[in-house]
Amino acid sequence: MSSVQHLATAGLCVYLCLAVRLAAAPASLEDEKAPAYWNQRARRTLESALSLAPVTRRAKNIILFLGDGMGVSTVSAARIYKGQLEGRPGEDSRLAMETFPYVALAKTYNVDRQVPDSAGTGTAYLCGVKANAKTLGVSAAAAYGKCNTTWGNEVYSVLHRAKLSGKSVGIVTTTRVQHASPGAAYAHVVNREWYSDADLPKEATRQGCKDIAYQLVHNTDINVILGGGRMYMTPRRTPDPEYPTDPKQSGMRKDGLDLVERWLNAKQGARYVWDKKGLDAVDENSTDYLLGLFEPKDMKYELNRDAGTDPSIVEMTEKAVRILRRNPRGFFLFVEDESILYGNGPGYAIANGSRPDVSSLPIGKSWDYRQQAAVPLDTETHAGEDVAIMAKGPMAHLFHGVQEQNYVAHVLAYAGCLEPYHAGPECPAPSCRSGSPGLGQPPSLLLLALGAASLLLRM
Repeated sequence: MSSVQHLATAGLCVYLCLAVRLAAAPASLEDEKAPAYWNQRARRTLESALSLAPVTRRAKNIILFLGDGMGVSTVSAARIYKGQLEGRPGEDSRLAMETFPYVALAKTYNVDRQVPDSAGTGTAYLCGVKANAKTLGVSAAAAYGKCNTTWGNEVYSVLHRAKLSGKSVGIVTTTRVQHASPGAAYAHVVNREWYSDADLPKEATRQGCKDIAYQLVHNTDINVILGGGRMYMTPRRTPDPEYPTDPKQSGMRKDGLDLVERWLNAKQGARYVWDKKGLDAVDENSTDYLLGLFEPKDMKYELNRDAGTDPSIVEMTEKAVRILRRNPRGFFLFVEDESILYGNGPGYAIANGSRPDVSSLPIGKSWDYRQQAAVPLDTETHAGEDVAIMAKGPMAHLFHGVQEQNYVAHVLAYAGCLEPYHAGPECPAPSCRSGSPGLGQPPSLLLLALGAASLLLRM
Protein backbone atom coordinates (compact mmCIF):
# COMPACT_ATOMS: atom_id res chain seq x y z
CA MET A 1 0.00 0.00 0.00
CA SER A 2 1.40 3.43 -0.95
CA SER A 3 1.81 6.15 1.66
CA VAL A 4 -0.98 8.15 0.02
CA GLN A 5 -3.31 5.15 0.08
CA HIS A 6 -2.42 4.57 3.72
CA LEU A 7 -3.39 8.11 4.61
CA ALA A 8 -6.64 7.67 2.73
CA THR A 9 -7.53 4.57 4.71
CA ALA A 10 -6.81 6.53 7.89
CA GLY A 11 -9.38 9.06 6.77
CA LEU A 12 -6.89 11.77 5.83
CA CYS A 13 -5.68 12.51 2.28
CA VAL A 14 -3.70 15.65 3.00
CA TYR A 15 -2.60 16.28 -0.56
CA LEU A 16 -6.03 16.58 -2.15
CA CYS A 17 -5.90 20.31 -2.79
CA LEU A 18 -2.50 19.99 -4.38
CA ALA A 19 -2.54 16.92 -6.58
CA VAL A 20 -5.78 14.96 -6.85
CA ARG A 21 -7.69 14.95 -10.11
CA LEU A 22 -11.35 14.18 -9.67
CA ALA A 23 -12.85 11.78 -12.17
CA ALA A 24 -15.82 13.11 -14.06
CA ALA A 25 -17.69 11.78 -17.03
CA PRO A 26 -16.82 14.13 -19.89
CA ALA A 27 -19.72 15.64 -21.74
CA SER A 28 -19.68 15.89 -25.50
CA LEU A 29 -20.53 19.07 -27.34
CA GLU A 30 -23.70 17.40 -28.57
CA ASP A 31 -24.72 16.62 -24.98
CA GLU A 32 -24.28 20.24 -23.99
CA LYS A 33 -26.57 21.39 -26.79
CA ALA A 34 -29.52 19.64 -25.14
CA PRO A 35 -31.40 21.45 -22.31
CA ALA A 36 -31.92 18.07 -20.63
CA TYR A 37 -28.18 17.75 -19.99
CA TRP A 38 -28.02 20.99 -18.01
CA ASN A 39 -31.31 20.37 -16.22
CA GLN A 40 -30.22 16.92 -15.06
CA ARG A 41 -26.84 18.17 -13.96
CA ALA A 42 -28.39 21.02 -11.95
CA ARG A 43 -30.93 18.64 -10.38
CA ARG A 44 -28.16 16.36 -9.13
CA THR A 45 -26.39 19.35 -7.61
CA LEU A 46 -29.61 20.53 -5.99
CA GLU A 47 -30.28 17.09 -4.49
CA SER A 48 -26.76 17.05 -3.08
CA ALA A 49 -27.30 20.47 -1.51
CA LEU A 50 -30.62 19.42 0.03
CA SER A 51 -28.96 16.42 1.69
CA LEU A 52 -26.12 18.49 3.13
CA ALA A 53 -26.06 18.66 6.93
CA PRO A 54 -23.59 20.70 9.02
CA VAL A 55 -21.06 18.75 11.08
CA THR A 56 -21.31 20.37 14.50
CA ARG A 57 -18.79 18.35 16.50
CA ARG A 58 -15.36 19.84 17.14
CA ALA A 59 -12.28 19.05 15.04
CA LYS A 60 -9.45 17.01 16.50
CA ASN A 61 -6.90 17.75 13.76
CA ILE A 62 -6.42 20.94 11.76
CA ILE A 63 -4.44 21.22 8.52
CA LEU A 64 -4.24 24.60 6.84
CA PHE A 65 -3.21 24.61 3.18
CA LEU A 66 -2.11 28.06 2.07
CA GLY A 67 -1.75 28.79 -1.63
CA ASP A 68 0.04 32.15 -1.52
CA GLY A 69 -1.09 34.06 -4.60
CA MET A 70 -3.89 31.58 -5.27
CA GLY A 71 -6.68 34.03 -6.06
CA VAL A 72 -9.92 33.12 -7.79
CA SER A 73 -8.43 33.71 -11.24
CA THR A 74 -5.54 31.35 -10.49
CA VAL A 75 -7.96 28.67 -9.28
CA SER A 76 -10.06 29.09 -12.42
CA ALA A 77 -7.00 28.79 -14.64
CA ALA A 78 -5.86 25.67 -12.78
CA ARG A 79 -9.29 24.10 -13.19
CA ILE A 80 -9.31 24.73 -16.94
CA TYR A 81 -5.74 23.53 -17.38
CA LYS A 82 -6.47 20.33 -15.44
CA GLY A 83 -9.37 19.57 -17.75
CA GLN A 84 -7.26 20.27 -20.82
CA LEU A 85 -4.59 17.87 -19.59
CA GLU A 86 -7.36 15.26 -19.47
CA GLY A 87 -8.16 15.89 -23.12
CA ARG A 88 -11.25 18.06 -22.60
CA PRO A 89 -11.90 21.79 -23.15
CA GLY A 90 -11.41 22.19 -19.39
CA GLU A 91 -14.06 24.68 -18.31
CA ASP A 92 -16.31 21.98 -16.82
CA SER A 93 -13.49 20.40 -14.79
CA ARG A 94 -13.37 20.51 -10.98
CA LEU A 95 -10.52 20.80 -8.53
CA ALA A 96 -10.68 18.83 -5.30
CA MET A 97 -11.13 21.98 -3.23
CA GLU A 98 -14.07 22.98 -5.44
CA THR A 99 -16.02 19.99 -4.15
CA PHE A 100 -16.05 21.46 -0.63
CA PRO A 101 -19.67 22.31 0.20
CA TYR A 102 -19.20 25.59 2.06
CA VAL A 103 -17.91 28.71 0.31
CA ALA A 104 -17.22 32.25 1.51
CA LEU A 105 -15.14 35.27 0.56
CA ALA A 106 -12.45 36.88 2.71
CA LYS A 107 -11.54 40.57 2.63
CA THR A 108 -7.75 40.72 2.57
CA TYR A 109 -6.81 44.36 3.21
CA ASN A 110 -4.31 45.29 5.91
CA VAL A 111 -5.09 47.97 8.48
CA ASP A 112 -2.76 50.43 6.77
CA ARG A 113 -3.09 49.25 3.15
CA GLN A 114 -5.92 48.50 0.78
CA VAL A 115 -3.73 46.01 -1.13
CA PRO A 116 -2.11 43.74 1.48
CA ASP A 117 1.09 41.77 1.79
CA SER A 118 1.44 38.20 3.04
CA ALA A 119 2.78 39.24 6.46
CA GLY A 120 -0.29 41.26 7.37
CA THR A 121 -2.65 38.68 5.88
CA GLY A 122 -0.80 35.82 7.60
CA THR A 123 -1.27 37.59 10.92
CA ALA A 124 -4.98 37.93 10.13
CA TYR A 125 -5.85 34.33 9.21
CA LEU A 126 -3.47 32.75 11.73
CA CYS A 127 -3.66 35.13 14.71
CA GLY A 128 -7.20 36.42 14.32
CA VAL A 129 -6.51 40.17 14.14
CA LYS A 130 -5.89 42.51 11.23
CA ALA A 131 -2.42 44.07 11.21
CA ASN A 132 -0.20 46.49 9.33
CA ALA A 133 1.57 45.43 6.16
CA LYS A 134 5.00 43.77 6.54
CA THR A 135 4.49 42.99 10.25
CA LEU A 136 4.16 39.52 11.76
CA GLY A 137 2.39 38.37 14.90
CA VAL A 138 1.70 41.86 16.20
CA SER A 139 -1.41 44.03 16.22
CA ALA A 140 -1.79 47.21 14.18
CA ALA A 141 -0.58 49.16 17.21
CA ALA A 142 2.93 48.02 16.26
CA ALA A 143 4.54 50.21 13.59
CA TYR A 144 6.47 48.76 10.66
CA GLY A 145 10.21 48.80 11.32
CA LYS A 146 9.88 50.28 14.82
CA CYS A 147 11.33 47.66 17.16
CA ASN A 148 10.20 49.35 20.37
CA THR A 149 6.53 49.09 19.32
CA THR A 150 6.68 45.28 19.40
CA TRP A 151 6.31 44.62 23.11
CA GLY A 152 2.81 44.59 24.46
CA ASN A 153 1.35 44.28 20.96
CA GLU A 154 2.09 40.58 20.35
CA VAL A 155 -0.75 38.38 19.11
CA TYR A 156 -0.67 34.58 19.04
CA SER A 157 -1.50 32.16 16.24
CA VAL A 158 -3.85 29.21 16.23
CA LEU A 159 -0.74 27.03 15.82
CA HIS A 160 0.65 28.41 19.08
CA ARG A 161 -2.69 27.97 20.82
CA ALA A 162 -2.98 24.42 19.47
CA LYS A 163 0.37 23.60 21.07
CA LEU A 164 -0.77 25.04 24.40
CA SER A 165 -3.88 22.86 24.21
CA GLY A 166 -1.74 19.71 24.01
CA LYS A 167 -1.74 19.15 20.26
CA SER A 168 1.34 18.54 18.14
CA VAL A 169 2.06 21.27 15.59
CA GLY A 170 3.99 21.59 12.35
CA ILE A 171 4.91 23.83 9.42
CA VAL A 172 5.53 22.75 5.81
CA THR A 173 6.41 25.31 3.14
CA THR A 174 8.08 25.55 -0.26
CA THR A 175 9.61 28.88 0.72
CA ARG A 176 12.01 29.61 3.58
CA VAL A 177 10.52 28.68 6.95
CA GLN A 178 11.25 32.21 8.14
CA HIS A 179 9.11 33.75 5.39
CA ALA A 180 6.02 35.87 6.05
CA SER A 181 3.27 33.25 5.87
CA PRO A 182 4.88 30.57 8.09
CA GLY A 183 6.48 33.27 10.22
CA ALA A 184 3.08 34.52 11.33
CA ALA A 185 2.59 31.17 13.07
CA TYR A 186 5.34 31.76 15.64
CA ALA A 187 7.10 35.13 15.29
CA HIS A 188 6.40 38.63 16.61
CA VAL A 189 8.35 41.07 14.48
CA VAL A 190 7.75 44.51 12.97
CA ASN A 191 9.66 43.78 9.75
CA ARG A 192 9.04 40.60 7.78
CA GLU A 193 12.55 40.79 6.26
CA TRP A 194 14.39 40.40 9.56
CA TYR A 195 15.16 36.77 8.67
CA SER A 196 18.43 36.58 10.64
CA ASP A 197 20.27 38.88 13.01
CA ALA A 198 22.33 40.07 10.02
CA ASP A 199 19.14 41.70 8.71
CA LEU A 200 18.43 43.64 11.91
CA PRO A 201 19.25 47.35 11.93
CA LYS A 202 21.55 48.47 14.75
CA GLU A 203 18.74 50.24 16.56
CA ALA A 204 16.60 47.08 16.63
CA THR A 205 19.53 45.08 17.97
CA ARG A 206 20.16 47.64 20.71
CA GLN A 207 16.48 47.63 21.67
CA GLY A 208 16.47 43.84 22.03
CA CYS A 209 14.43 42.70 19.02
CA LYS A 210 15.11 39.17 17.80
CA ASP A 211 15.18 37.96 14.21
CA ILE A 212 12.62 35.52 12.81
CA ALA A 213 15.00 32.53 12.68
CA TYR A 214 15.85 33.02 16.36
CA GLN A 215 12.16 33.14 17.23
CA LEU A 216 11.52 29.98 15.21
CA VAL A 217 13.76 28.09 17.62
CA HIS A 218 12.92 29.91 20.86
CA ASN A 219 9.20 30.76 20.68
CA THR A 220 6.53 28.11 20.02
CA ASP A 221 7.60 24.49 20.57
CA ILE A 222 7.02 23.27 16.99
CA ASN A 223 7.24 19.52 16.36
CA VAL A 224 7.79 19.51 12.58
CA ILE A 225 9.42 22.26 10.49
CA LEU A 226 10.02 21.53 6.79
CA GLY A 227 11.01 24.00 4.07
CA GLY A 228 13.95 26.19 3.05
CA GLY A 229 16.01 28.75 4.95
CA ARG A 230 19.26 27.06 6.03
CA MET A 231 21.45 30.15 5.68
CA TYR A 232 19.58 32.08 8.38
CA MET A 233 20.22 29.37 10.97
CA THR A 234 24.02 29.10 11.00
CA PRO A 235 26.99 31.42 11.70
CA ARG A 236 28.50 33.59 8.98
CA ARG A 237 30.65 31.71 6.46
CA THR A 238 29.41 28.28 7.58
CA PRO A 239 29.53 26.19 4.36
CA ASP A 240 26.18 24.98 3.11
CA PRO A 241 25.96 21.15 3.08
CA GLU A 242 24.51 21.08 -0.45
CA TYR A 243 26.54 23.93 -1.97
CA PRO A 244 29.79 23.89 0.08
CA THR A 245 31.87 25.75 -2.53
CA ASP A 246 29.39 28.60 -3.06
CA PRO A 247 29.98 31.35 -0.47
CA LYS A 248 26.68 33.02 -1.42
CA GLN A 249 24.84 30.04 0.10
CA SER A 250 26.79 30.00 3.37
CA GLY A 251 25.43 30.86 6.79
CA MET A 252 24.92 34.53 7.57
CA ARG A 253 24.36 34.89 11.32
CA LYS A 254 26.52 37.54 12.99
CA ASP A 255 25.86 36.35 16.56
CA GLY A 256 27.71 33.06 16.03
CA LEU A 257 24.70 30.95 16.98
CA ASP A 258 24.07 27.62 15.28
CA LEU A 259 20.30 27.54 15.65
CA VAL A 260 20.06 24.04 14.19
CA GLU A 261 22.32 22.68 16.94
CA ARG A 262 20.48 24.71 19.55
CA TRP A 263 17.14 23.30 18.31
CA LEU A 264 18.45 19.71 18.37
CA ASN A 265 19.94 20.07 21.86
CA ALA A 266 16.66 21.40 23.26
CA LYS A 267 14.52 18.50 22.00
CA GLN A 268 14.26 14.82 22.79
CA GLY A 269 13.71 12.47 19.86
CA ALA A 270 14.73 15.21 17.39
CA ARG A 271 16.14 14.85 13.87
CA TYR A 272 17.60 17.36 11.41
CA VAL A 273 17.74 16.64 7.66
CA TRP A 274 18.68 18.73 4.62
CA ASP A 275 17.84 16.52 1.62
CA LYS A 276 15.25 14.01 0.41
CA LYS A 277 17.43 11.04 1.36
CA GLY A 278 17.56 12.24 4.93
CA LEU A 279 13.81 12.91 4.99
CA ASP A 280 13.01 9.46 3.64
CA ALA A 281 15.22 7.88 6.31
CA VAL A 282 13.34 9.50 9.19
CA ASP A 283 11.40 6.95 11.22
CA GLU A 284 8.14 8.73 11.98
CA ASN A 285 7.32 6.23 14.73
CA SER A 286 10.35 7.19 16.82
CA THR A 287 10.73 10.86 15.85
CA ASP A 288 8.98 13.45 17.99
CA TYR A 289 10.64 16.49 16.43
CA LEU A 290 11.80 16.98 12.84
CA LEU A 291 13.60 19.96 11.31
CA GLY A 292 14.17 19.75 7.55
CA LEU A 293 15.79 22.66 5.70
CA PHE A 294 16.23 21.74 2.05
CA GLU A 295 17.62 24.94 0.51
CA PRO A 296 19.64 27.94 1.75
CA LYS A 297 16.67 30.19 0.91
CA ASP A 298 13.45 29.23 -0.88
CA MET A 299 12.91 25.74 -2.23
CA LYS A 300 12.92 25.18 -5.99
CA TYR A 301 9.93 25.32 -8.30
CA GLU A 302 8.32 21.94 -8.90
CA LEU A 303 9.50 22.06 -12.53
CA ASN A 304 13.08 22.69 -11.37
CA ARG A 305 13.03 20.23 -8.48
CA ASP A 306 15.50 17.35 -8.53
CA ALA A 307 13.30 14.46 -7.40
CA GLY A 308 16.38 12.61 -6.18
CA THR A 309 17.55 15.31 -3.77
CA ASP A 310 14.63 17.66 -3.10
CA PRO A 311 11.37 16.47 -1.50
CA SER A 312 8.06 17.62 -2.96
CA ILE A 313 5.42 19.43 -0.95
CA VAL A 314 3.37 16.21 -0.99
CA GLU A 315 6.26 14.18 0.43
CA MET A 316 6.97 16.75 3.13
CA THR A 317 3.29 16.92 4.09
CA GLU A 318 2.93 13.15 4.30
CA LYS A 319 6.00 12.87 6.54
CA ALA A 320 4.70 15.65 8.77
CA VAL A 321 1.28 14.06 9.14
CA ARG A 322 2.79 10.67 9.98
CA ILE A 323 4.74 12.22 12.85
CA LEU A 324 2.05 14.57 14.13
CA ARG A 325 -0.86 12.12 14.05
CA ARG A 326 0.72 9.99 16.78
CA ASN A 327 -0.52 12.52 19.33
CA PRO A 328 -3.91 11.29 20.62
CA ARG A 329 -4.96 14.88 21.30
CA GLY A 330 -4.60 15.76 17.63
CA PHE A 331 -2.46 18.20 15.69
CA PHE A 332 -2.30 21.48 13.79
CA LEU A 333 -0.34 21.57 10.52
CA PHE A 334 0.29 24.61 8.32
CA VAL A 335 1.14 23.77 4.70
CA GLU A 336 2.09 26.52 2.24
CA ASP A 337 2.94 26.51 -1.45
CA GLU A 338 4.64 29.85 -2.01
CA SER A 339 5.70 29.12 -5.60
CA ILE A 340 2.18 29.97 -6.82
CA LEU A 341 2.90 33.58 -5.90
CA TYR A 342 6.30 33.70 -7.58
CA GLY A 343 4.95 31.83 -10.60
CA ASN A 344 2.55 34.71 -11.21
CA GLY A 345 5.22 37.36 -11.75
CA PRO A 346 7.04 39.58 -12.33
CA GLY A 347 5.36 39.42 -15.73
CA TYR A 348 7.74 41.39 -17.90
CA ALA A 349 11.27 41.33 -19.25
CA ILE A 350 13.20 44.03 -21.05
CA ALA A 351 16.20 43.14 -23.22
CA ASN A 352 18.18 45.61 -25.28
CA GLY A 353 15.71 48.36 -24.46
CA SER A 354 12.66 46.62 -25.91
CA ARG A 355 10.14 43.94 -25.14
CA PRO A 356 10.90 40.43 -26.43
CA ASP A 357 9.15 38.99 -29.48
CA VAL A 358 6.43 36.86 -27.88
CA SER A 359 5.57 35.26 -31.20
CA SER A 360 8.89 33.46 -31.31
CA LEU A 361 8.53 29.76 -30.53
CA PRO A 362 11.18 29.34 -27.79
CA ILE A 363 9.71 32.15 -25.68
CA GLY A 364 6.07 31.14 -25.87
CA LYS A 365 6.72 27.50 -24.98
CA SER A 366 9.46 27.94 -22.39
CA TRP A 367 8.53 26.62 -18.92
CA ASP A 368 9.79 29.82 -17.32
CA TYR A 369 8.01 32.16 -19.75
CA ARG A 370 6.46 35.15 -17.99
CA GLN A 371 3.42 36.82 -19.47
CA GLN A 372 4.02 40.45 -20.33
CA ALA A 373 2.31 42.99 -18.10
CA ALA A 374 0.75 46.32 -18.99
CA VAL A 375 2.38 47.85 -15.91
CA PRO A 376 5.90 46.45 -15.44
CA LEU A 377 6.83 45.54 -11.87
CA ASP A 378 9.99 43.83 -10.70
CA THR A 379 8.11 41.49 -8.34
CA GLU A 380 4.71 39.86 -8.07
CA THR A 381 2.26 41.60 -5.72
CA HIS A 382 -0.90 40.72 -3.91
CA ALA A 383 -4.15 41.96 -5.38
CA GLY A 384 -6.80 43.89 -3.50
CA GLU A 385 -9.76 41.68 -4.30
CA ASP A 386 -11.49 39.25 -1.94
CA VAL A 387 -10.29 35.64 -1.95
CA ALA A 388 -12.34 32.47 -1.82
CA ILE A 389 -12.76 30.22 1.21
CA MET A 390 -13.90 26.65 0.50
CA ALA A 391 -14.58 24.45 3.52
CA LYS A 392 -15.62 20.91 4.43
CA GLY A 393 -15.90 19.14 7.77
CA PRO A 394 -16.68 20.03 11.40
CA MET A 395 -17.90 23.61 11.78
CA ALA A 396 -17.25 24.28 8.08
CA HIS A 397 -20.73 25.77 7.82
CA LEU A 398 -19.44 28.75 9.81
CA PHE A 399 -17.75 29.92 6.63
CA HIS A 400 -20.44 31.85 4.79
CA GLY A 401 -20.98 35.17 3.07
CA VAL A 402 -18.26 37.83 2.90
CA GLN A 403 -16.03 37.96 5.99
CA GLU A 404 -12.96 39.75 7.26
CA GLN A 405 -9.89 37.56 6.78
CA ASN A 406 -9.16 37.42 10.51
CA TYR A 407 -12.47 35.54 10.93
CA VAL A 408 -10.68 32.44 9.58
CA ALA A 409 -8.54 32.08 12.71
CA HIS A 410 -11.59 32.36 14.94
CA VAL A 411 -13.41 29.56 13.11
CA LEU A 412 -10.31 27.38 13.37
CA ALA A 413 -9.96 28.09 17.07
CA TYR A 414 -13.64 27.39 17.69
CA ALA A 415 -13.60 24.20 15.62
CA GLY A 416 -10.50 22.93 17.41
CA CYS A 417 -11.48 23.94 20.96
CA LEU A 418 -8.58 26.37 21.12
CA GLU A 419 -8.31 29.53 23.22
CA PRO A 420 -10.52 31.57 23.56
CA TYR A 421 -13.12 28.92 22.59
CA HIS A 422 -11.76 26.08 24.73
CA ALA A 423 -14.24 26.08 27.60
CA GLY A 424 -17.22 24.33 25.99
CA PRO A 425 -18.59 21.08 27.44
CA GLU A 426 -17.75 19.28 24.18
CA CYS A 427 -14.06 20.29 24.44
CA PRO A 428 -11.45 18.02 26.08
CA ALA A 429 -9.75 19.10 29.28
CA PRO A 430 -6.78 21.37 28.50
CA SER A 431 -3.27 20.02 28.77
CA CYS A 432 0.15 21.34 27.79
CA ARG A 433 1.53 17.84 27.29
CA SER A 434 1.63 16.73 23.65
CA GLY A 435 1.26 13.10 24.62
CA SER A 436 -1.76 13.54 26.84
CA PRO A 437 -4.68 11.17 26.27
CA GLY A 438 -7.49 12.30 24.00
CA LEU A 439 -10.13 12.18 26.74
CA GLY A 440 -12.75 10.81 24.40
CA GLN A 441 -12.53 13.54 21.77
CA PRO A 442 -13.94 12.09 18.52
CA PRO A 443 -11.64 12.12 15.50
CA SER A 444 -12.76 14.82 13.08
CA LEU A 445 -11.28 16.77 10.18
CA LEU A 446 -12.24 20.18 8.84
CA LEU A 447 -11.15 20.97 5.28
CA LEU A 448 -10.88 24.60 4.25
CA ALA A 449 -9.44 26.29 1.15
CA LEU A 450 -8.78 30.03 1.17
CA GLY A 451 -8.13 31.86 -2.07
CA ALA A 452 -4.84 33.15 -0.77
CA ALA A 453 -4.96 30.17 1.51
CA SER A 454 -6.30 26.62 1.66
CA LEU A 455 -7.16 24.74 4.76
CA LEU A 456 -7.94 21.24 6.05
CA LEU A 457 -9.24 19.92 9.52
CA ARG A 458 -9.96 16.13 10.39
CA MET A 459 -13.11 13.89 9.86
